[in-house]
Amino acid sequence: MTAEPVPVKFKPYTRQTIKQARQWEWMPDDLREATQVVSHVLPFRTNEYVLDRLIDWNNVPDDPIYRLVFPHRDMLAPEEYAHLRDLVLVKKDDAAIARYVHGIRMRMNPHPAGQMTHNVPRVNDAPLKGLQHKYKETVLFFPSAGQTCHAYCTFCFRWPQFVGMDDMKFDARETTQLAAYLREHTEVTDVLITGGDPLIMNTRSLAEFIEPLLAPELAHIQNIRIGTKSVAYWPQRFVSDKDADDLLRLFERVVASGKNMAIMGHYNHAVELRQEIAQKAVKRIVGTGATLRMQGPLIRHINEDPKSWAELWTTGVRLGAIPYYMFVERDTGPREYFQLPLARAHEIFQQAYQMVSGLSRTVRGPSMSAFPGKVVIDGVANIAGEKVFALQFLQARNADWVRKPFYAKFDPNATWMDDLVPAFGKEKFFFEEGEAAPRKVIRLASARGDAAAPAAACGSHSNAA
Repeated sequence: MTAEPVPVKFKPYTRQTIKQARQWEWMPDDLREATQVVSHVLPFRTNEYVLDRLIDWNNVPDDPIYRLVFPHRDMLAPEEYAHLRDLVLVKKDDAAIARYVHGIRMRMNPHPAGQMTHNVPRVNDAPLKGLQHKYKETVLFFPSAGQTCHAYCTFCFRWPQFVGMDDMKFDARETTQLAAYLREHTEVTDVLITGGDPLIMNTRSLAEFIEPLLAPELAHIQNIRIGTKSVAYWPQRFVSDKDADDLLRLFERVVASGKNMAIMGHYNHAVELRQEIAQKAVKRIVGTGATLRMQGPLIRHINEDPKSWAELWTTGVRLGAIPYYMFVERDTGPREYFQLPLARAHEIFQQAYQMVSGLSRTVRGPSMSAFPGKVVIDGVANIAGEKVFALQFLQARNADWVRKPFYAKFDPNATWMDDLVPAFGKEKFFFEEGEAAPRKVIRLASARGDAAAPAAACGSHSNAA
């Protein structure tokens, strides 16, 4: 860390501009090369606050926030990295780079859990662009102006939003279709405005999406949520940005309307909440009557230490935030780099959970946002002589599945739902019974065909479940 003053003006850095950051000179040649090469595949964007306040440059490359925002060569297969390096640094063939990168991206399962194949609502057999409706009560809305972030996480499961894959992008330019859809679907109680990061928008633009949801004919909408990483990557959004006070007044208007304003804050490490300005942001948010819920995935190389999770949750509770979810890293992007065995994930969650008081035990996890729903690992047990994972749905495509326990054979190497098989000799899990199709959803085909995919990636474990 440095004693530099907290940046006031937002200044982003990308692959094209990162050399302008003074920290670029502190990085050894191999790390700079990896940034330049891998950022052709995965989105790269950071900012001055992250560089100055969150990364310990004496601990690079092992610093967790450095690994969180800077691409690494191990995020690609060795053959992929070598070939892409040759294209980028030697041949400098833009057309060949684009073809090869597209192949890598398509084998990385760009839209997991049926986001495009099963979650997009349709009206008159036409998809509603910028909406997802997976669970009965909740609709996700992707405003087009909020489809970027103050900085990108290297693990992000929505990375296709940021890399020019326009045919796989969720974005809506106005709320007309959203409001019309909600008027017809009175079972919906929650709207989650997400991205990207909606709080990259100025308050005036954000209000244009939120205020129509306060109309009397949408009284069934009880909760308006905003998914955001700004609480960690740019807390100035709530403190010192020129329209920070306007943003807080917008939250107050939502609360005054009788609805809950819920800020779904994405935190990945305790260091993100150690900064004074980050803590001030939390206090200002909850001071409006809005709620701030803390969530994030468990990621190898980033936050495997239970003490970091315990610190994050207890600090958040002290400031008025609510620990909400610890997720399992999704089966997309450079998942081989970040994934942890489910058994280890449960062990880390259990250890962190034991370190905190009841006020922090609102947190749930480790939870997989898989194709059928959010599946939580309740524990590892021995039942009738068989070692098993005890599981249940916290949310599901079929509401009857929620909170219904089920069991999978214990597998120390399993990292995702699709690796699990039913316990006690059963052929299917209860939610698969009667299904004609296999539970592993076929992933989206490449718009350019599969020929672009590199041969080295054939063994990659990627699917849309």
